[in-house]
Amino acid sequence: MRSVSSIVFFPAPPPLPLSPSQFPFKIHQPNLLFPTTTTATTTATARPSLLSAPTPPSLRRKLLCPPPSAKYVREDYLVKKLSAKEIQDLVKGESNVPLIIDFYATWCGPCILMAQELEMLAVEYESNVLIVKVDTDDEYEFARDMQVRGLPTLYFISPDPNKDAIRTEGLIPIQMMRDIIDNQM
Repeated sequence: MRSVSSIVFFPAPPPLPLSPSQFPFKIHQPNLLFPTTTTATTTATARPSLLSAPTPPSLRRKLLCPPPSAKYVREDYLVKKLSAKEIQDLVKGESNVPLIIDFYATWCGPCILMAQELEMLAVEYESNVLIVKVDTDDEYEFARDMQVRGLPTLYFISPDPNKDAIRTEGLIPIQMMRDIIDNQM
């Protein structure tokens, strides 16, 4: 059996330079474009902005079609936004048509898609179904009381008081909504 007992010694690394002139690399220069500290004596200089410069005609976007007019943005929607008090009055009152309540938020992408589907349902079912919506940002306490955890949340309330309400959460296909309205309400 052989044993190797050789120890190798390496020389110590050279000492680090202490003055900036001895560094072999460039030293970071302060950013003069965007100063990080401001003092009372510093005056702000106006920098040209890309947004403020006029766009030359050769670089302007060419529209494929005219932009949509805002004629359907006002009160033309069939699905109306209601307050918590109005919803409670609707649920407590006598109704002979099913009620669909959509809990949504304006910043929610799936809620916007669901709103388009609900508008199509409102046109399709006309006066056979009442569809309303509640903004959860405006009616936070009501949404909390109704246990809305995710958006969009739909409540399908039958005119028959013996039937339970059906609750869905998330984006659901329009055909599923038709099936609930036609078969379960």
